[in-house]
Amino acid sequence: MTIVADESVDQAIVKELINRGFDVYSILENNFSISDQNVLRISNEKAAFLITEDKDFGEITFRFKSQHFGILLIRINDLNRIERTNYVCDLFEKYFEEMKGNFSVINSKRLKIRGIQ
Repeated sequence: MTIVADESVDQAIVKELINRGFDVYSILENNFSISDQNVLRISNEKAAFLITEDKDFGEITFRFKSQHFGILLIRINDLNRIERTNYVCDLFEKYFEEMKGNFSVINSKRLKIRGIQ
């Protein structure tokens, strides 16, 4: 499964996911400065999982009930860049199957996976 990385995602995370064998499509590199709706459209066209640091995707997902193949919202500010990158990528590897099709939020203490009703 492809991963679409929103332009808000730290490029260190994008590069490490690629290093770990994930197929990552970077919005920053391919479609800089497009709307959140277009990011989600691209993700859906690719049947891809979306990673972002933009909390607006929570509203798009829950309020507007937008279709998606899985979204991970990264909300980590209290780890240094290396720790943050490894933590996100480690959890992504471990829980990717469970996160597919769900809206998930990761902070420095836990990963919360929330299904869409």
